Amino acid sequence: MVTIKDISRACGVSPATVSKALNGYGDVGAQTAERIRKMAQEMHYLPNAAARQLKTNCSRNIGVVFTDASNSGLTHEYFSGILNSVKTEAEKHGYDITFLSEDIGYGSYVEHCRYRKCDGVLLANAVFDKKSVTELIGSEIPVVTIDHSFDSHSCIISDNTEGGYALTRYLIEHGHRRIAFICGDDTSVTKKRLNGFYMAMEQNGIRVDEKLILEGQYHDTAVCAAATRKLMEIPKPPTAILYPDDFSWLGGMTELEQMGLSVPKDVSVVGYDGIKLSQVLRPRLTTWYQDTEAIGREAVKKLIEHIEKKRSCAPEQILVSGRLIEGGSVRSI
Repeated sequence: MVTIKDISRACGVSPATVSKALNGYGDVGAQTAERIRKMAQEMHYLPNAAARQLKTNCSRNIGVVFTDASNSGLTHEYFSGILNSVKTEAEKHGYDITFLSEDIGYGSYVEHCRYRKCDGVLLANAVFDKKSVTELIGSEIPVVTIDHSFDSHSCIISDNTEGGYALTRYLIEHGHRRIAFICGDDTSVTKKRLNGFYMAMEQNGIRVDEKLILEGQYHDTAVCAAATRKLMEIPKPPTAILYPDDFSWLGGMTELEQMGLSVPKDVSVVGYDGIKLSQVLRPRLTTWYQDTEAIGREAVKKLIEHIEKKRSCAPEQILVSGRLIEGGSVRSI
C-alpha cells in the first residue's frame, strides 16, 4: 500500500508537506500541491480512513434518514432528486453517505449513527415527531433537516408558501374563482401551501368555499382520484383544482377521463413538484417546480459546516425558491 512517505520521496518534499497538500491546507504552494496530488493519483494512493479518523476524530461519513410513507423508496421523483444532489455534493467534499435505519438491529437512528461513526445526519424525510427521530434531534450529533424545522437545528425548506400562492394567483389571473385544493398529508408542508392558497384568495377578494378543500395524500393516485370525483359531482363543481403533487394528478386525470371530462375544457388543473413526467403528459401539466438540486446541495453544505465548525456555525433556516412551469392544463374563463 502506498504511503505518504512514498509520495514524499517521489516528490522530494517532506511527509508533512504531502499531508498538508492532500488535506487542502493553504500553506503549501499551488504548484507544489498540484504536483503532490498528481503524484498521489499516479501512485494510486488511498488514505487510511481509520488512521485519519483517529487523528482528526472525523470519519467523513454522513448519515441519511429517509423513510417514505408511500413506499416509493428511491423511485420517489421528488426525494430521489434531492438524494442524488446530496450524494453529488457530499462526494464533492470528500464525504460518504450511509442510510440509517432503526430496523436492522441497531435499535435506533442514534445507535446506528454511532455504530457507523457518522459525523452528522441529514433528515431527508421522516415521521418527525417519532421517538427515534426526536432522540436523534436531542443527541450530540449534528443534524440538518429538510422541509421541517426544529429549534436549534438548521433546516433547508422549499418555499411552499410561495408555491401555493403562485399557483393560486396563476389560476385567479386566468379568471378562476371556484378553486379546489386537494391537500397532501397533514404536515407543515401542507399547512404552508394552504397558507399561500388562502393568502392569494384573500388578496383578490375571493371567498373560499370550504367544501372545495379536501384532504388527500401525497403521491397517492387512488386517494386523489376519489377526491377528484367527489369535487366534480357536487352541484356547483370547481373550475380549477390544485393537486398535492404531479404524481397524484395521474389519479385525477384517470378519474376525469372515466367521467367523460377533459382538461382544460371542463376543468383546469395544476400540480406540484415539476417532475419530468408532468411535462410529457398531454396536455402538459402546469405545475410548481421544486429545485431538488439546490435543496440537496444546500443541505449537505450546511451539515458539513456544522460538522467542521461546531462552535461557530449558528443554526439557520434556508428557504429555497421554486418556479412556475406553464403547461396546457389551464384555460382562461
